[in-house]
Amino acid sequence: MALPILLDTCAAIWIANGDRIAPEALERLADAREAGQSIYVCPMTAWEIGQLVASRKIALAQSPTAWFRALVALPGVALAAMPPEALIESSFLPDEPPRDPVDRIMIAMARHHGYQLMTRDRLILGFAARGHLQAIAC
Repeated sequence: MALPILLDTCAAIWIANGDRIAPEALERLADAREAGQSIYVCPMTAWEIGQLVASRKIALAQSPTAWFRALVALPGVALAAMPPEALIESSFLPDEPPRDPVDRIMIAMARHHGYQLMTRDRLILGFAARGHLQAIAC
């Protein structure tokens, strides 16, 4: 059985909006649903959504709070636990991880929980390609 999926914020936005994502990512999401696996969202995604709306980089038809609540209320979607250990681990990632603190937290959470991180972020995908993370390009 494949590892559970953690959505990066970009993946969460595209999936929630019904935007086009890579066929392999769609297949992995379908496989997870069929297997009864939750698709996880990081609590940091709530913060990033707030930041994106506040800086006018994205516009939502509802408040960021309502948007995030609707996202985690979707069937098969669950809020990932964010234990302090994962936050600490984000400071001690191997090699040269991305510098963005939220990316580091997402990576550490995926590693801590044994999730595959679904993302389009090229730095995260490069980190995964070097063997430090399991990732799905979307």
